Amino acid sequence: MTQKIFATDSDLTGFVTRLTIGLVMFPHGMQKVFGWFGGPGYANEMRFFTETLHIPWLVAFAVIVIEFLGSISLIIGFASRLWAGAMIFLFIGIIFTEHVDHGFFMNWYGTQKGEGYEYHLLIIGLSLATLIRGSGKYSMDRILVTNK
Repeated sequence: MTQKIFATDSDLTGFVTRLTIGLVMFPHGMQKVFGWFGGPGYANEMRFFTETLHIPWLVAFAVIVIEFLGSISLIIGFASRLWAGAMIFLFIGIIFTEHVDHGFFMNWYGTQKGEGYEYHLLIIGLSLATLIRGSGKYSMDRILVTNK
């Protein structure tokens, strides 16, 4: 099982998909943990999730961990299949808890009450490709697998 999580080849597909997800999600994780990029920081984010959105603390904690550790792990290519799977579950949850009522399209012109879920589908698609292909070239997974 562990071997399958880290298994990858040296193609660029896994590299491009995991790096794209990681770089897009990295600022979100930093917002939630450290308050960077105008974010709330860990304590305020946990309070928002649990008190405002009424999300159980364990789920709120998992969201923060996936966005923080998941983005870093995807950037370096460590256990990318695992983190890609976590991103898929995270973004399916985000769609159904916050965005499905606002339709497909993002709120480019400020004419909707909220944001649609098209961006979320892109992350799910990239994550699915990473889940299937693995970390690819320039990854910690490749180093771990080829050194055995």
